[in-house]
Amino acid sequence: MAKIGLFYGSTTGKTQDVAETIQKELGGDDVVTMYDIAEVEDSDFEQYSNIIIACPTWDIGELQADWSGYYDELDNINFSGKKVAYFGTGDQVGYSENFQDAMGILEEKITELGGKTVGHWSTDGYEFEESKAVKNGKFVGLALDEDNQSELTDKRIKSWVAQLKTEFGI
Repeated sequence: MAKIGLFYGSTTGKTQDVAETIQKELGGDDVVTMYDIAEVEDSDFEQYSNIIIACPTWDIGELQADWSGYYDELDNINFSGKKVAYFGTGDQVGYSENFQDAMGILEEKITELGGKTVGHWSTDGYEFEESKAVKNGKFVGLALDEDNQSELTDKRIKSWVAQLKTEFGI
């Protein structure tokens, strides 16, 4: 069985593409099993002690539609003892007042349900005004901007994955 469950929602395909890249960087499907949140069962979360949550921010600081539809179902999952990493895609220029809010919304809820957040990421190199995903001066996970900084995505993924390998203990 894979060591990490990666749960993603993706409307345009950008977040799914990044999820697939992260899966490869972590060692492929022997290490990471991917789940589209639109098709997930609550029990899918139970088998993992290491989880990655992936969600783009939509509209004005909202969850992607599939995550929005699943949000209340998270209450059925016991995240106690689980390490949870987050990444999100968003647009820091067009939506600088709510950049990566979806990542912050999910992290807050899952933390309340017992999840331990790992994979914090520096805000250096980003230009935005506000974000629900910033706590104690850092993003709660990897923030990616495929609209304005796609040239930095691969480098950021490699660095974040190296960090996750240590924090997940793999």
